[in-house]
Amino acid sequence: MTSAKAQPILEAREVTRTFRSGHRCITALAAVNLVILHEGVAGLIGPDGAGKTTFMRLAAGLLRPDSGEIRIQGLSTRDQALAIQSRIGYMPQRFGLYTDLTVRENLDLYADLQGVAPANRSARYDALMQMTGLEAFQHRLAGKLSGGMKQKLGLACTLIQPKELLLLDEPTVGVDPVSRRELWQIIDRLVEEDRVAVLLSTAYMDEAERCRYVYVLNNGCVLSHGEPQTLCSRMQGRGYAASAPGMHRRALQGHLVRAPGVLDAVIEREWLRVVTEPALTPERLKERAGVPSLELNPLPARFEDAFIAEFRAVGARWRTTVSGWAPPQQADGGPETVIQVNALGRRFGDFHAVRDLSFEVHRGEIFGLLGANGAGKSTTFRMLCGLLPPSSGELSVAGVDLRRASAAARARIGYVSQSFALYGQLTVTQNLRFFANVYNLRRDRRRERVEWALDGFELRALANVDADDLSLGFKQRLALATALLHQPEILFLDEPTSGVDPLARREFWELINALAECGVTVLVTTHFMEEADYCDRLVIMAGGRLLALGTPESIKQQVADGHSALPSMEEAFIALVESPQRELR
Repeated sequence: MTSAKAQPILEAREVTRTFRSGHRCITALAAVNLVILHEGVAGLIGPDGAGKTTFMRLAAGLLRPDSGEIRIQGLSTRDQALAIQSRIGYMPQRFGLYTDLTVRENLDLYADLQGVAPANRSARYDALMQMTGLEAFQHRLAGKLSGGMKQKLGLACTLIQPKELLLLDEPTVGVDPVSRRELWQIIDRLVEEDRVAVLLSTAYMDEAERCRYVYVLNNGCVLSHGEPQTLCSRMQGRGYAASAPGMHRRALQGHLVRAPGVLDAVIEREWLRVVTEPALTPERLKERAGVPSLELNPLPARFEDAFIAEFRAVGARWRTTVSGWAPPQQADGGPETVIQVNALGRRFGDFHAVRDLSFEVHRGEIFGLLGANGAGKSTTFRMLCGLLPPSSGELSVAGVDLRRASAAARARIGYVSQSFALYGQLTVTQNLRFFANVYNLRRDRRRERVEWALDGFELRALANVDADDLSLGFKQRLALATALLHQPEILFLDEPTSGVDPLARREFWELINALAECGVTVLVTTHFMEEADYCDRLVIMAGGRLLALGTPESIKQQVADGHSALPSMEEAFIALVESPQRELR
């Protein structure tokens, strides 16, 4: 007799769902079939707009399919949604915490909504607080929690009632590596100790690799499925660590990404990770790259290689251009400082968000600002952009003292915020024209730059679509295009790739690297530690202070044991942030 645990906990059969946007009909899911067993974590992977969130909402009973059926524990989401919702937990990308309520009050609210008797709450709260590490924060307002703490509280509220199936829609978006690791520890505990089945969507391919099996979606269809290790095995012998003595990694990447037969070329640690088509030999690759000093060493395959290869095979590639860019002239006599920070501080009442922070950024440099949630990097970033006045210290951008002439500095910078400050009810073209007017671009110049953005960012097919109706990846393209309309000298990017898929991140960084080669200065915050390797130099903050400053390699050296290879940037970040002996300089 087959056990209940061996039966599918979720089964989708020929599920189709469409949406209307103006005069357009968008197929979010097209005849999708998938099965989720009561075994571990299943991953739902795919680029922006693939249909992952739509499937999650259908499975949670919040939407009904146009055709087909989803059954959970034998119940149909079509006519038994309420019964299903009492058995599953669903955590959307933006979980609805009440920021003006405390942690405990949020738990009480969701316990009321889920019908948990007051007598049964205390023991459950204690277990959830211990699991999430929020015991000491029960009386803190949810709005005062760090990003990682908010995600853990959202998960706790989802689990007020024990569940057999947990639907997690990109639960680690926007949280730092330490918090991401802690969330996975919670998920692993739920799976191993409580026997909870989990369906998780993620933009992190290392998280996909941790899943027991994955479904890869594209344009609403299942492109492939299976165990990550099985998908990885197809890529063996096709990955190399590439380097060229005397050549900057960004310049080498520019050669490799354009070489015929190369599917992927990304900066990784101290080299480039190159993935090729099956028939391309190392000798042939060296010829096609046009770099005589190119050195290639084999690398073991990873799931992200398989993901990228899958989508390159269906033609998913976008590149904009910086042709015609007129960068400012480089000063003679060494690096030119364009951002100067000296003893910078910012207080909110008695709370010191930033303390005694000093660093400088040079023209044409990609400079990273990293830190755990709550470290003070967002406050620093807002001061650098002239959006928040400092409480103490000195700060100049493009030679302008921001305490006296922040408007003059802002005219020379471009800014992309975490939430992509677009006007959702305006079309793509209307957004571009609006920002062109904000930057005082006139007539022919305005028309020229709008046309450049529509073509260079492949937005022309979406020119009349409202910004609210764009996928996250296209919102990122549009936000970046608006920030570059006036060809700024300095570009500020506040977690610009948070939540976007690996394809969109590659496209984004190809453009940023090209801008840096043209002399544009880029300052970026990110929670993707692989992106820190793209930076020429970076700062790591903790508790509002500077914890480390230098090149990615020099920061890794700080935590290396001197006998083994350098750690990854994520390993170095976690070691520095968690070290009890750290010295905050």
